Amino acid sequence: MFNDAKHAAMKRAAGAARSSYEIFMLEPHDWVPNNSKLPVVIYRHALQADSGDLASAFELLFERNEWPPQWRAGIFDYHHFHATAHEVLGIASGSAEVIVGGPGGRVVHVEAGDALLLPAGTGHCLQSYEGRFQVVGGYPAGQQWDIRREALTPDEVAVMEALPFPACDPVDGTDGPVVTHWLHAS
Repeated sequence: MFNDAKHAAMKRAAGAARSSYEIFMLEPHDWVPNNSKLPVVIYRHALQADSGDLASAFELLFERNEWPPQWRAGIFDYHHFHATAHEVLGIASGSAEVIVGGPGGRVVHVEAGDALLLPAGTGHCLQSYEGRFQVVGGYPAGQQWDIRREALTPDEVAVMEALPFPACDPVDGTDGPVVTHWLHAS
């Protein structure tokens, strides 16, 4: 699964105290449904930014917490959402301004070591970035992300809002916002 070097990177990166986080709900906006039941979460300093290979550390963290990583890249610079999967984004390097919630939505700043948890339906778009901006994307086991750029039908919204999620938080494991806010919303 993961080699000793990745385990060492994870231990170095996780040396900080538990991350702090911001939580907010989003209303539907234009063609973007957002999620009426689950909040967006921004984890500040989920991993120590100066601890080495953050991409490997995020991959190990997400895998351990049942949100298997599926890619390393950036964030698309057009508005979109995923109707078939919840998503966690670990910021491995650089920093960015990301629009969350669809066109005209909330602009959030993220930087290396932060993570962004987006429930299915949450619009997002890269507005700008600095440095070598790299993100690790993870999803609950069994969920495959899609890319949506148009409104969902009412039936599709119902399916999206019924998507399951792991009992573990992608960053804090058996603690954290998924356990305290998502499990209580279901």
